[in-house]
Amino acid sequence: MLKKLRGSLMLLTAAFIWGTAFVAQSKGMDYVAPFTYNAVRTLIGGVVLIPMVFLFGQKSRRKVSENNNKISFIGGIICGLVLFAASSFQQLGISLTSAGKAGFITALYVVIVPVISIIFGQKSNLKMWICAFTAIIGFYLLCIKEGFRLSKGDLYVLICAVFYSVHIIVIDHFNSKGAEPVKMSCVQFFTAGSIMMICMFIFESPALSAVWAAKYTILYAGVMSCGVAYTLQIIGQKYTESTAAALIMSLESVFAALAGWIILSEHMSMKEFAGCILVFAAVVFSQLDISFKNRIHIKEKGDT
Repeated sequence: MLKKLRGSLMLLTAAFIWGTAFVAQSKGMDYVAPFTYNAVRTLIGGVVLIPMVFLFGQKSRRKVSENNNKISFIGGIICGLVLFAASSFQQLGISLTSAGKAGFITALYVVIVPVISIIFGQKSNLKMWICAFTAIIGFYLLCIKEGFRLSKGDLYVLICAVFYSVHIIVIDHFNSKGAEPVKMSCVQFFTAGSIMMICMFIFESPALSAVWAAKYTILYAGVMSCGVAYTLQIIGQKYTESTAAALIMSLESVFAALAGWIILSEHMSMKEFAGCILVFAAVVFSQLDISFKNRIHIKEKGDT
C-alpha cells in the first residue's frame, strides 16, 4: 500500500512538472523551432541523469546483473523511439490546430491505455473505465472552446496520444522485466534527443543565439520536465497499474491550465474550472477505490 501511494505521488509530481513546463515551452517556442527546442531539452535531460546513473549504479552494483543492464538499455532505446514519435506528432499537430483541441485529444490516452492493455492481456476494472470517461468529459470542458471538427492537425495529435499510450505500456513492460528506471530514462533521452537533433538539422535552421535566448525555458524543460519528471514516471509506474498511472499523469493538462491562469494571467471560465474539478475528482476517486479494496482485503484476512 505504501509503495502504491509513493508511486502515485511520483506520478502526480511528474504531472505537475509537465503542466508548469507547458508555460516554459510556450515561451521557448517564441525563439526556436520545435525540433530544435525538443532536441536541446531532451539531450539536457539525458546529461542531467548521467551522474545519477553512476550514483545508483554504485549503490546497487551487487544487485544488478548483466541481464538487468541489457534490459535497461533495450528498454531505453524503445522508450526513446516512442517518445520521439509522440513529441514530433504533437508538435506538428499543435502547429495545425488549436492548443485547446490539442490538449483534449492528447488526454485521450487515459482511454487508449486501457484499450491497449486489454490487447496485451491486462484488464481494467469498471471503476477505472468510469474514472477515465469522467476525466475525458472534464478535459472537453477544460480544453474545447469552439465547435469540435477534426482536422489534419487533430489527426496528428491523436497519433501522438496513441504513442504516449504505447510509451506508458512499454515502460510497464520493461519495469516488469527488472529494468533500472534511472538508466532506462537516461538512454531514452539520448535516443530521442539524437533523432530530434538529426531532424533539427534536416528540417530547421538552428541558431545558437536563438537557443541562448530561450535558455531559461529550455533548462527548466530539460532538467525538470525531462530529467526529473520522466524519471519519476518510470519509477512511479513500477508501483502503479497502467490505467491508474494514465489517469494521474493526465492531470498535466489541468496543471497547465492552472499555471497559465496563475503565471500568465490567462482567463479561465466557469466551464473550464468545472472541467478541472471533474478531472481531479476522477483521479482522486480512482485512487480511493484502490485504497478501499485494500482495506476490505486486509479486513477479510484479519477475520479469517
